[in-house]
Amino acid sequence: MNQFKINKRVFKYFILSISFFTLFSCSNDDTQTVTNLNQLIIQDEFNVDGAPDSTLWNYDIGKGPGNDGWGNQELQYYTDRPENIIVEDGMLKITAIQESFEGSAYTSSRITTKGKYEQKYGRFEARMQLPWGQGMWPAFWLLGSNIDEVSWPNCGEIDIMENRGQEPTIISGALHGPGHSGSNFIGKNYDLVTDRVDTSFHIYGIEWGEGYVNFYIDDVLYNQITPADVPGEWVFDQPFYIIMNVAVGGNFVGSPNADTVFPQTMLIDYVRVYQ
Repeated sequence: MNQFKINKRVFKYFILSISFFTLFSCSNDDTQTVTNLNQLIIQDEFNVDGAPDSTLWNYDIGKGPGNDGWGNQELQYYTDRPENIIVEDGMLKITAIQESFEGSAYTSSRITTKGKYEQKYGRFEARMQLPWGQGMWPAFWLLGSNIDEVSWPNCGEIDIMENRGQEPTIISGALHGPGHSGSNFIGKNYDLVTDRVDTSFHIYGIEWGEGYVNFYIDDVLYNQITPADVPGEWVFDQPFYIIMNVAVGGNFVGSPNADTVFPQTMLIDYVRVYQ
């Protein structure tokens, strides 16, 4: 059976009260659309050992189309080797290694569903445990499927989860698009305070509909972005595809230092999409 399959189980999500929004940094002036998307459309539970399911996942290989660290000055070379990416023990493992490879000092992996699975709207979530250390940059995100026609950032980017490895209690979610890309993204951080992303699994997700994107960690809605929050064109009413990767270094996190321990692995228990 294909790992990435229809499943009729329903997973329940809580609708948060207004007081709960306030507690988690949503001001009293925020007007938020809260949905309860629970029809599971597709999933990858990573239960079959070996390479990721080739009917769903593609590999991005190398340093990026411009050989410039994927536009972010990242330091790794992405590969499809089992040393960097493998399904085992019931999960997907993406591992960053410090080694000399194809002119780079680090290797890692990045996979996408481009051309194989793209969807407009829904709840996208993954249960993950993240790597740790200065210069580690794990991410779970979406890109507009029209990127080859209109290029980035006009295609839109939805960062479901990004983390600076040197900040193990803090994650962020963001949108990039025309007039709000790169360091001018629209987004928000969330601080776990009493927990860490590298020692515990957490569920990172968005619920996305016409005119809004809600950002979640576990059952906490910590931000909503709407067209009113965006200075440029709203380009988030079209199909997007999924990306998961562990970058090393780059503009967002800076380079590893002497205290960064390698290898570092991101563990992905599952990826699920609902509508």
